[in-house]
Amino acid sequence: MSKSKLQREPLMKQINEVLSFSKTKQRKFLETVELQVVLKNYDPQKDKRFSGTVRLPHIPRPKAKICVLGDDQHCDEAKANDIESMDVEAMKKLNKDKKLVKKLAKRYSAFVATDTVIRQIPRLLGPGLNKAGKFPTQVTHNDSLVMKVNDVKATIKFQMKKVLVLGVAVGNVSMDDKQLYENVTLSVNFLVSLLKKNWQNVKCLYIKSTMGPRQRIY
Repeated sequence: MSKSKLQREPLMKQINEVLSFSKTKQRKFLETVELQVVLKNYDPQKDKRFSGTVRLPHIPRPKAKICVLGDDQHCDEAKANDIESMDVEAMKKLNKDKKLVKKLAKRYSAFVATDTVIRQIPRLLGPGLNKAGKFPTQVTHNDSLVMKVNDVKATIKFQMKKVLVLGVAVGNVSMDDKQLYENVTLSVNFLVSLLKKNWQNVKCLYIKSTMGPRQRIY
């Protein structure tokens, strides 16, 4: 990984700007803190498009909705822990209907599936979840389902599309400045490691809360 160009003092100052602005007006929802990235010297048509996921130390969106596509045991475990779930019978009822699968993909931020069920998903639901970029993360009976769901909630994805601007949720305004600092630095350093020319491909970086102004951090 190339050496980080983010300096602690200025970054902490910008993080505190974001947090103090969010306190000026109480919102009815938990504001997300987003990292916005503007790239340069990149041609989305010619250059290889990158994609990568990284687990952050602190869950950026604790209220993100996760659905367990499980066998009976995992569905029972999910119910006991207030996690939404769907068994094989319920998936069969969707009848591979593209519209219904698309609706399902939209309803949740991500999916977790039992190892024995994950193999059946293309047959049960078709390619819809994959197309939406939400193919499930596998969970076995040796894993803790709750921990696996929290892992998925803490994982963010950077994916190059056709434009040179990326935005990804890296935290929320209920976090303290140290937690946000850890999440932001890990996110940025991971993204830079995905880029062909590392920092030379980064034009500028901003952080902002949902309703707040953006703060330039690079």
